Amino acid sequence: MAILNMRLVPDPILRKQAKKIGKILPALKRFTADMVETMHSHNGVGLAANQVGSLQKVAVIQIPDMEEPLILVNPEVTRREGEREVVEGCLSLPGYRGMVKRSVKVRVRALGLDGKVIRINAEELLAQALEHETDHLNGVLFIDHLVSPDSLWKISDEPDEDDDDEGGDTDIPAMTAAGPVQTGETTGPQDSAQSPA
Repeated sequence: MAILNMRLVPDPILRKQAKKIGKILPALKRFTADMVETMHSHNGVGLAANQVGSLQKVAVIQIPDMEEPLILVNPEVTRREGEREVVEGCLSLPGYRGMVKRSVKVRVRALGLDGKVIRINAEELLAQALEHETDHLNGVLFIDHLVSPDSLWKISDEPDEDDDDEGGDTDIPAMTAAGPVQTGETTGPQDSAQSPA
């Protein structure tokens, strides 16, 4: 297994739609094992193939209470219920968190590496991760779901750091589907909880 190179915003591959996988070959099994190792090395709970430079429609997810990762080939959200606001981050936009709108519950259909259909009904963090990763595979980033343009903030690696620099401009290397992310004051919690990739 190997740790793959993480693609960061504004890499154009993150805005491309992944291609559906027709046949599950042994190379895909090796690739998804590398994706899982890469996700773990970055302390993520999910990773989509385009985040590591591939336009194959495959994602991996492992939230803290899961013993084994989910490997999802050709995942699609088939149903969404409700709406909630949650804090989210992304391995392709390190150092930032944002308040986004996500569904309360989702239903997802995918294939496993064995070619069998997987149906998942999820809520809470798993629902959030499923939406986040399927969005990636459709060229959509979490910043496209921001509650408002100023609900993205830079986080610190050191949670006990003084807040002397609050209120300054934040240099964000991000683009939404509509153009540059608009930022004002850098406000928001210093969230260190895991969020989808």
